[in-house]
Amino acid sequence: MKKNMEGRFIVSVKVGPKGQITIPKEAREMFDIKEGETLMVLGDKERGIAIVKANSLYDIIGGQK
Repeated sequence: MKKNMEGRFIVSVKVGPKGQITIPKEAREMFDIKEGETLMVLGDKERGIAIVKANSLYDIIGGQK
């Protein structure tokens, strides 16, 4: 299921045998995710999982890249 709303993206993906997922092309394009780029996986047991670009997270928390 894919749904693209103005500035938002919803899609279902399946977890493979090694625990990997594929980020759909539409999402990679929307968020300008390039091959080899570092992503951060954030998790909260009650709120779920979020994936953000590492440089965006560093900008938010004021750290160094």
